[in-house]
Amino acid sequence: MTAPDKIRAPRGYLRIGRAVALPVRGATVAAAVVILVLTAAVAVATLTMGRLGIPVRDLLPALFGDADGKEKFVLERLRGPRLVVCLGAGAAFGLSGALFQTATRNPLASPDVIGLSSGAGAGAAIFALFEPGGTPVWVGALLGATGAMAIVHLATGTGFRDPGRLVVAGIGVAAIGTAITQYVVYRVERDKSSALTSYVNGSVAARSWDDATTIGLVLLVVIVPAALLSRHLDVGEMGDEVARALGGSPERTRTFAVILAIVLSAGAVTVSGPIAFIALTAPQIARRVVRGSGPHLVLSALMGALLLSVADLAAQQLPYVEPLPVGIYTLAFGGAYLGYLLTREWRSGRL
Repeated sequence: MTAPDKIRAPRGYLRIGRAVALPVRGATVAAAVVILVLTAAVAVATLTMGRLGIPVRDLLPALFGDADGKEKFVLERLRGPRLVVCLGAGAAFGLSGALFQTATRNPLASPDVIGLSSGAGAGAAIFALFEPGGTPVWVGALLGATGAMAIVHLATGTGFRDPGRLVVAGIGVAAIGTAITQYVVYRVERDKSSALTSYVNGSVAARSWDDATTIGLVLLVVIVPAALLSRHLDVGEMGDEVARALGGSPERTRTFAVILAIVLSAGAVTVSGPIAFIALTAPQIARRVVRGSGPHLVLSALMGALLLSVADLAAQQLPYVEPLPVGIYTLAFGGAYLGYLLTREWRSGRL
């Protein structure tokens, strides 16, 4: 069985033509429904809680065009764009992490752990400093992310295959990216510095519908090629030799997956800053929820949106705590998860 036309998707997969095969097993569908329900509950809480929240009984009429006064301000300026950016950036981080971890077969190969997000943040900060109002910031984020991955790829000497070298090189590149960003913060004027500091820590506060449109377009552009790639990533998990025997090209699949991960991460960093650990934890949680093999691209995107919206709800509504950038909350919980993951990899001999 060497020709591609001999490939048949196993039971439990949704086939769209000959190119797309998405998992629709019972556990996957049930998990997706639960995540969507939880995300909807968090979205309602985000819009209704607090002094400026819209009463629950008025939320549906306000959403369907009957909003005015305070309700209109909350939906159109204060919390509506922030919530949509939060959901979009979380989905982009989650999908980016799933693509990167599947392509490298490395659970630690998250864009934020190996310096991709820091590189994107540094690129965005540089363009914000030297090209204010000129070249779009997302171009700087994309160039920074690409440059960071190129350095990591060269520094490891083995590409993205060795987990230990990948983490060490990523820590170095992340430190360089953070140093560049801090230098930009030092150079900018004081009034702009506080806003840039908030961005560097990862924040979705004061976001506009332009930011929501940006991350929406990024997701729209990436969804189709990611869906086309999912079948090849699934086959690639069985090993390069099996993938080649089935007519695939594992090298080309990995290259496309890394490119899509870079675009997703750069887009998310552009609208929210380098928010840490969503890309690392979302695919891991999705994989454990369904206890199955495969890239779990859809579940990872949904889980990323849920995790970031929960973190942002905490950033807005936790009592006795001053409002903080959402990235500080993801750092606090994600750091503990990274410690658990590193310990598990070390005990299993993979690190």
